[in-house]
Amino acid sequence: MYRRPNPQAVFLNFPYDLEFRRLYLGYIAGICSFGLAPRAALEIPGGERRLNRIVDLIRSCRYSFHDLSRVELDLRRPRTPRFNMPFELDLTVMAAMEHPARHTWCVFESNERRVQKSLSDLSGTDVYVHDGTIEGLFRELCNALVRVKRRPTVKQMKAVYQTLEESCPGVMAKAGTRSPFGARVFADLVVSANEAVKLEA
Repeated sequence: MYRRPNPQAVFLNFPYDLEFRRLYLGYIAGICSFGLAPRAALEIPGGERRLNRIVDLIRSCRYSFHDLSRVELDLRRPRTPRFNMPFELDLTVMAAMEHPARHTWCVFESNERRVQKSLSDLSGTDVYVHDGTIEGLFRELCNALVRVKRRPTVKQMKAVYQTLEESCPGVMAKAGTRSPFGARVFADLVVSANEAVKLEA
């Protein structure tokens, strides 16, 4: 039986690498500022059923945002492109086709022309181009979430983002890790962002 998605949940599909750290914090800050709940595959432990759990997580969310700005060749050998983000986008498109009125997916990029070249099947799909900047990301979140009841300003989102930038090292230290891309760190960052949103309200 198909369960209705959580109307506040947003599945985030982006790379887990340090070059994406600022935008990672920006997505958390921005989505929480809209009164929505960020979710991500990094919350799911490994194992043979991981793929099934990712699909279940996507289906449980009203929205999903797919950032393809880091789908590029890894400089380490062997030099390979990153397929995780397009793969999770594929899973989402298929899941959304089952119940199109219950899931809205959006594609984000830093380069306007790259998606047309790398994923021509998306021709006709609006791509939200953030230029790789925090200001650009907040601008495009405003466009993607124009129908959401709560409408924070870019200035309010920046304030929440600044709070995350300041709290991130302490959050990682408490979790005993140097990476911001862990399940515990992600959850604590969401808590910090929601607390900052209340102060900005």
